[in-house]
Amino acid sequence: MMHSDWTERYRPASEGDLEGNESNRARIKHWLKSWDGKIPKKPGILLIGPPGVGKTTIARAIAQDMDWDVIELNASDSRNAVAIRRAATNASTNQSLFQTGSTNKKTLILLDEVDHLTGGLRAISEARVKDEMTGDENANRLSGDSGGKAELLHLLTITKQPVILACNDEMGLWGRNASWRSTRDRFSRFLEVIKFNRVTKSALQKIARKVLKSEKITFDASAIEFVTSENPGDLRALVRDLQVLSITANGHLSKETVQEYLQLGKRDSNIEIFDGLRKLYQANTATAASKISLHLDKSPDDLLAWVSWNNAAVFESSESISNGSRPLALADKLLSSRFQNTAHRSWYWGSQLSSLSASVSAFHQPGSRVFCSYPDFLRHRHGSYRSSLIEKLEETIGCSRHTIVDEILPYLSLNHQKNPENFTISISLGLSPEEHASLCQLSTSQQSTKELMERYAKEFEAKIIPDVLEEETSEEGISEQEIEQNLDGQTTLF
Repeated sequence: MMHSDWTERYRPASEGDLEGNESNRARIKHWLKSWDGKIPKKPGILLIGPPGVGKTTIARAIAQDMDWDVIELNASDSRNAVAIRRAATNASTNQSLFQTGSTNKKTLILLDEVDHLTGGLRAISEARVKDEMTGDENANRLSGDSGGKAELLHLLTITKQPVILACNDEMGLWGRNASWRSTRDRFSRFLEVIKFNRVTKSALQKIARKVLKSEKITFDASAIEFVTSENPGDLRALVRDLQVLSITANGHLSKETVQEYLQLGKRDSNIEIFDGLRKLYQANTATAASKISLHLDKSPDDLLAWVSWNNAAVFESSESISNGSRPLALADKLLSSRFQNTAHRSWYWGSQLSSLSASVSAFHQPGSRVFCSYPDFLRHRHGSYRSSLIEKLEETIGCSRHTIVDEILPYLSLNHQKNPENFTISISLGLSPEEHASLCQLSTSQQSTKELMERYAKEFEAKIIPDVLEEETSEEGISEQEIEQNLDGQTTLF
């Protein structure tokens, strides 16, 4: 039985616990020490590399060894101009409150997955940022990553604390428009770039042995060889594999147990999405593309979105883009049909047609350097809905967050956008006025929406309060004799 997440349990807390990427670790440590009593020429570092190789883990571990504080923002956090400004402000506050005398203790500002930051370098007005920072109720709230990239560049120009950025795909940070080189050059003035490679097999095997010994699980040498044989150098994936294998190992991990696990296809890291897409775009036959798509850990819906998003950036000619749009349109139609019938082959063909769009549609094969990026609309597909609305629907309907966002909310929202004054469903779900407005995709800062929310609140109270009063009245109507009888034979807590 798994009692906790092993990836957190075995996250290195000190540099001495780290394995692999020795030269990069030395560069990060040297840069952090260069903050001793001064601000270095480049106050930031950009760590580039595939997921699971320990980019941010290394930075945190070394900072902890130096007794520094760490403030971290990742893709699950809001990273707009205000959020980044708050992180910088908190770093300065930490220093002023806790730094005494001549101590050189710093606060490391760590921003992970900056390649998922959307938008350009257009800054948000200072007045608007200050209004939201001070909690002005009338301020027009920033959504998503609004102004985040511009604020990040501003932070690098003025920071008195070390800043580390991490990403999988540097082109995601620079942008894929005509001005990406200008964006890269503006950031590069303040950033030292360090590129990470996948962890070596020997380092993976050393970590596997250390984890299993710590868990008091014996193992065959061949089992360690097998569990690392298909791992592309992803430390997180390795530790997750070991945690799953521990369930059936019964105290001893054998070669046969690992073989059975790998054959069942339980691994979730067969092909990392960026590497997989590059291979897909470079495939020159439908057969090769089909095999690659089967090993991508993406649903047909998501694969369709990824290919649709990247075709325009990868394909050089408009003819290739047009050619690739045809199988995508058919895939979209087939995937929609699964709600109307039980023809599960539409699920299969949705994935296959997307892979064909990426591989055999181009009139000229892409070169060896194919840059793919994360679809912005996928990352922010539920950004327009209040998180409390999604959570309430999860609890009420009993579906996963993915199902709520992708399949239920779009239809529910479309219905309410046509008639925002229909409160029946929202009241039955127990939604607040703000959540009803979110469902209708209305901005709560507009006067018309505020008036709508007032009408909703009145109708909500009119329907809910009588029900509550009726329940209370029915309880008051119970006779004393009935209460005594209940107490005599009471077998419940209330």
